[in-house]
Amino acid sequence: MKAMMRAVLAGAAFATSFAAQAADTSADAVAMVNKGVVFLQKNGKDALLTAINSKSPEFVNETTYLTMRALDGTQLAHPTNPKLVGKNMVVLPDADGKLFRKDIIDQAKKSGKGWVDYRYNNPTSGQIEKKSTYFVKSGDVILEAGIYKGK
Repeated sequence: MKAMMRAVLAGAAFATSFAAQAADTSADAVAMVNKGVVFLQKNGKDALLTAINSKSPEFVNETTYLTMRALDGTQLAHPTNPKLVGKNMVVLPDADGKLFRKDIIDQAKKSGKGWVDYRYNNPTSGQIEKKSTYFVKSGDVILEAGIYKGK
């Protein structure tokens, strides 16, 4: 009986820990974007582009990173995949055919900020996973930070 109770408690602790970790990652994405907005307002777009593209530790951490997109969808800054900079991939869907980049742009123009969920290849696991991206429109750009949520 005690062993079963320990197993139940251990499982509950794991589930609570996992839920807390997911919540922390969402908070990390929001904090990352908000930090980018403050930096942008204080230092300007060119300084933020340079900071993101040079992989400044301020905008890249173990759970997420900041990217910047123009309102037309052109990727302006990306710290982990510089090949995307200058490209507009709005018409490229996620694994389920969802035009998530278009959704981000449309919602950013309408509401100024929010979340978009989609399924995307996680480069760490090599698997298609659920992903959520938090975004904020600031002036003529959209700042984004995404988090993977597993399968």
